[in-house]
Amino acid sequence: MSDEAGLSGCRILIVEDEPMIAMTLEDMLGELACMIAGTASQIEAALGLIAQIEIDAALLDVNLGTEKIDRVADELARRNVPFIFTTGYGETGVPAAHKNHGVVQKPFRLEELGRALIEEMSRHTR
Repeated sequence: MSDEAGLSGCRILIVEDEPMIAMTLEDMLGELACMIAGTASQIEAALGLIAQIEIDAALLDVNLGTEKIDRVADELARRNVPFIFTTGYGETGVPAAHKNHGVVQKPFRLEELGRALIEEMSRHTR
């Protein structure tokens, strides 16, 4: 992927409750030369990681079990950390306050994931 250099070394937080999908994202991010800053499958765990670690961007599943991702998205936005949503439902379920963020639909394609991350990160100044 030609944009790979733009993501090299970026620390990405994955918030995903399906272990196989989280592993797939880890592999894809590795192919994009990103570093996995952490992985969380629950809202509280994600909020804890955000408070403790340095991240450059995050991938957020819209639904974690029965919980919506809103609190995590709100906290990332408050900290001015770029994030994109990962979902099997398109833009359905994306928190209304964060509809301006990128959405990558499952099943993922490497090029789409990389492009969405680069676009989202280029819109943020830290």
